[in-house]
Amino acid sequence: MAAPTAARLYSLLSLMVFLWSLNFVIGKIALREFPPLLLAALRTAIAGVVILPIFLVRVRRRPAHWSGRDVLLLLVLGVLGIALNQVFFVLGLGHTSAAHSAILISMMPVFVLVLAAIRGQERLSTRKFVGLAIAVCGVIVLQGARHGGDASIAGDVYSLLCGVAFAIYTVFGKSVLARHDTVTMNTFAYLGGALALSPVILWNAAGHFSFGAVSLKAWLSVAYMAIFSSVIAYLIYSYALAHIAASRVSAFSYLQPLGATLLSIPILGDSISAPLLAGGALVLAGVYTTERG
Repeated sequence: MAAPTAARLYSLLSLMVFLWSLNFVIGKIALREFPPLLLAALRTAIAGVVILPIFLVRVRRRPAHWSGRDVLLLLVLGVLGIALNQVFFVLGLGHTSAAHSAILISMMPVFVLVLAAIRGQERLSTRKFVGLAIAVCGVIVLQGARHGGDASIAGDVYSLLCGVAFAIYTVFGKSVLARHDTVTMNTFAYLGGALALSPVILWNAAGHFSFGAVSLKAWLSVAYMAIFSSVIAYLIYSYALAHIAASRVSAFSYLQPLGATLLSIPILGDSISAPLLAGGALVLAGVYTTERG
């Protein structure tokens, strides 16, 4: 099979960034009608159902074998990287703006670096320390960008914890990826996350939430979060990693806060403040410096 052209790869990566940026805005819309925990549970469960057939086709073409330990580890990683990540993501969106959430979640590479350094996988150079300090200063400045009733310290903390949860998933999943492909890891992760969050769905289905009162717009928002931002964007990411350097793929993540901010203005009516711009610039500069240190 011929290698994809650069134009095709970068077009797909641009689509991925758009899907992930829009996810912050769509999430805010879904939260108007769904409780945060239920939204996280539904998104995870639907994504698991959608990606499972893709995984089964892949296994049929390339048979694989897993030990009981492998299955348990993959499911535990799913609880950490998917269930907790999704819960903190929607809790953050429910208490802060889409722009705040996108900027703070972009701190995830810094958290990965710190955890990897603790485990001896990375070295903390002087430049990385400087980048970490710049990013932290950006978070502090962002606290001056809280305006109206849509942004709070609690929301910012939840967004940061979302990045921490996925950082744990990334660092501890490194050894798993040495034995299993990314589709396998992601499928088990979503299934593990869905199992962990299934009591939330069952509890709400038992009369604690009126699913029939939810509008079509809200259901479509959940479907978008599960299918487009969770499955399709991920498959694009994996496809790009197979053909170009990881550093080039990860560089596209810096565009997400910009995309989320620009999309939130016309769709959600959000406004832009000087502290938001300054804090966002510092966070992104710090993350960039840390990754290049």
